[in-house]
Amino acid sequence: MEGKLVGRLVEALRRAATVLPADVVAALERARAREEGPARVQLEAILENVALARQKGVPICQDTGTPTFFVRVGTKFPYLEELRAAIPEAVRTATREVPLRPNTVDPFTRKNPGDNTGRFIPYITWELVPGDSAEIHLLPKGGGSENCCKLVMLPPAVGIPGVVEAVVEHIAGCRGLPCPPTVVGVGIGGGADLALKLGKLALLRPVGKRHPEPEAAALEEELEAKINALGVGPMGLGGVTTVLAVHVEYAHRHPASLPVGIVVQCWADRRARVAISPSGEIAVMGD
Repeated sequence: MEGKLVGRLVEALRRAATVLPADVVAALERARAREEGPARVQLEAILENVALARQKGVPICQDTGTPTFFVRVGTKFPYLEELRAAIPEAVRTATREVPLRPNTVDPFTRKNPGDNTGRFIPYITWELVPGDSAEIHLLPKGGGSENCCKLVMLPPAVGIPGVVEAVVEHIAGCRGLPCPPTVVGVGIGGGADLALKLGKLALLRPVGKRHPEPEAAALEEELEAKINALGVGPMGLGGVTTVLAVHVEYAHRHPASLPVGIVVQCWADRRARVAISPSGEIAVMGD
């Protein structure tokens, strides 16, 4: 089973690197239709790049990101040990075969093992859920957009209006650094570490799919409108599309703190998903 898992995970890593999900492509096409001048030229170049990557089976961007996994596994899933071993092996194999750019560097020695693994990498979040199946979300996270992520610890008295102000101000300051139009995940509440993780989890949602709770969905709409009104535009060259979407996730917080995790994903919002049944059937999907 482990060999089969490695093979399908390599397939998912390849897909994530070379095929942009349909919801992201559609959002980029809508952005192109409403832009003009340099902004439209940039989006046309982006969409041409996306098409060529898919046709030729090559990575969408030279920065193939840090391999990041979110695993929701049933408490009765029968292949947990095999899956635990298969993920890093799949990363090593995909680095050779896709190929993926080796992006893991020791912060002390600066040595690169050359296979996208290392201490705590690939980065895996495990979540136990009821049932006997497993679902793996892959999120290759590029360095440029990761550099624009931020944790803000707000005084609770500012409330949601303070959250809006902090997020908009931060994205305005990033300008073109994260290769807009971006997708922004905003994690609210929990603690410092959880807020950032919630922001990254929010990126797993298809572009533009609203949070199921009306208050969070309304916040997403407000943030999108205010960020797009900044005029940063595609690649920071001006325009009406600075973000393709803002996705919000939240957790209950301590009364004395209001953590906000702002997680920025570049226009190459690469994702893939793997579903494993208790009988060992494995399905690879593009989002």
